Amino acid sequence: MKNVETPNLQERLLDGFERIAVVMRSDSWRQAAPSGLNPAQGAILRVLVARPAGLRVRALAEHLGVRQPTVTDSVLALERKDLVRRHTDPTDARATIVKAMPGALAEPAAKIRSQAAAALADLTEVEQIGLLKTLIKLIRSLQLHNAIPPQRMCVTCKYFRPNAHPETEAPHHCAYVDAPFGDRALRLDCAEHEPAGMAEVAHNWDRFLTAPPCQEARP
Repeated sequence: MKNVETPNLQERLLDGFERIAVVMRSDSWRQAAPSGLNPAQGAILRVLVARPAGLRVRALAEHLGVRQPTVTDSVLALERKDLVRRHTDPTDARATIVKAMPGALAEPAAKIRSQAAAALADLTEVEQIGLLKTLIKLIRSLQLHNAIPPQRMCVTCKYFRPNAHPETEAPHHCAYVDAPFGDRALRLDCAEHEPAGMAEVAHNWDRFLTAPPCQEARP
């Protein structure tokens, strides 16, 4: 009896990510449409709304992984729609930063059902938390390989104290708000994030990986 040939595991995972990406691109088009935007413009607005201080065009391009001229065109279109404004960078008078206008993200977009969100809702809470931790590992690996710019994640923040309260429902501690929190509250993009030094990040990462299994979700 012949053994069934098993496809390469990483190739199957990458194929799965590509299929999910198709759905997320579709969601982006549907959510941006009510405001007369395209997905690129919608993505720029979401980034800027999360960063009230604004970003330079180059930083926006790096964050979104696209060419700078592409972002420049989108910013000009958003400015014509009165959704963003360009300002002189207070740290460099020769440069400009882009800021989102108040209420730039349209309310109707939030009411459009996301197919990706619906699929996530089918996962159990334990599965969702496990997926979040896996995503954090993948994003950090991409960051270490310079595939993406630095992300404002808990695991790279100077306020993060991983596994400070072991064997509890909230094992981690945030020194910024001086409060414990669990894996479900781990952030991929935190406005209060301040980068920790390389040695501290490495130390915290080791403690994060050696934390006991999550105790948050109950059957």
